[in-house]
Amino acid sequence: MRAIPVPVEERSEFKTTGSPETQIRRVGVLIIFHIVSYWFSAKISPGFNNLNFKKKIEWNSRVVSTCHSLVVGVVGLYIFLFDEAGIADPLWGDTSLGKVNIAIASGYLISDLLILIWYWKVIGDKYFVMHHCTALYAYHFVLKDGVLVYIGNFRLLAELSSPFVNQRWFFEALKYPKFSKANVINGILMTAVFFIVRIASIPPFYSYMYSVFGTEAYVRLGFLIQFSWTATCVVLDVMNVMWMIKISKGCIKIISLLRQEKARKSLQNGKLD
Repeated sequence: MRAIPVPVEERSEFKTTGSPETQIRRVGVLIIFHIVSYWFSAKISPGFNNLNFKKKIEWNSRVVSTCHSLVVGVVGLYIFLFDEAGIADPLWGDTSLGKVNIAIASGYLISDLLILIWYWKVIGDKYFVMHHCTALYAYHFVLKDGVLVYIGNFRLLAELSSPFVNQRWFFEALKYPKFSKANVINGILMTAVFFIVRIASIPPFYSYMYSVFGTEAYVRLGFLIQFSWTATCVVLDVMNVMWMIKISKGCIKIISLLRQEKARKSLQNGKLD
């Protein structure tokens, strides 16, 4: 694959958008939204007011997570399907929208890390900290050097599964019955979407990585970015596989219980399916 040369002035264009000052403003806006979430959640879900303090903290964290996931996931999907520069050269293709999307994701990760640390006893999770720090390390190179923008946005497609994961938690917090129609449908969608965007994408992703190894475009990245690209993706994908196994076990358990419940009702009615 031939690299598309990009003028220096074009690559420096994004420095303002990815500057520390802009990142701090994004973090501030997202932290404020954690506060706004109290009012918003109480309006759309009366059950929110009945939650204890710890549940409300995690609820607000997941509201922000859902909003962030929908924004960066949808924009990432658009870039994956329609961004001509990225499709033509995934390693060096220059796209301002892609950089903005990475910057939004970085701002969210920083704010969520702050919330995790501040409320560690309530929502602290070492795997989330590892996930956030790994992603931030990778996105640092995207914003600083303007490389792998298309690749970074492809990785953000994984966020499309988060709304379903969060919705499962919301149902549980509101004490929805496990076998309720809404809970079961969300569980099936959660498992399917998680598999598609986080697991099924693994083989073609590493196949592409192997295909560009040694090319001019790849060599131009330099050893540090080459190593970081591979290492961060491996770490994130190992966690994705771990989470997929956990989700799959839960889904299989629910389906099994549903079948048992159906068989029990059939026996009570005096007929077997």
